Amino acid sequence: MRRRKAREIALRVLFQVDVARADPDEAMSLLLSEHHVAPEIVSFAEEIVKGTLEHLEDIDKRLAELSRDWTLERMANTDRNILRMGCFELMYREDIPRSVAVNEAVELAKAYGGPDSGKFVNGILGRIVQDLDNSRGPGC
Repeated sequence: MRRRKAREIALRVLFQVDVARADPDEAMSLLLSEHHVAPEIVSFAEEIVKGTLEHLEDIDKRLAELSRDWTLERMANTDRNILRMGCFELMYREDIPRSVAVNEAVELAKAYGGPDSGKFVNGILGRIVQDLDNSRGPGC
């Protein structure tokens, strides 16, 4: 449950960075000033935000390649940022099981997105998992 709270915080920060062009550190500080959050939650949220933004170009490229009929710009802002976080966890966080990364992203989409966001996020992240599995090849 602590990691879910961290993901919620990270989503809110990434949303502000994406939509309002906010500075990530300022957005995080402002959000945390409004809520008392345990240090381990803050730490994980910061890891997600920094990692997602650090790898944003590669993440967006992968999402664009595997999002059939959907450009990044056409996606709902919330869905796009949930997908970015999920993609970051799938591509760069080997300590997080793939099923957990996908499930957490889907739950965020259900909670914060539109009526079909959960299915949409699940479908695209499912393609990313398949793509990652295929790129490993035999013996990898």
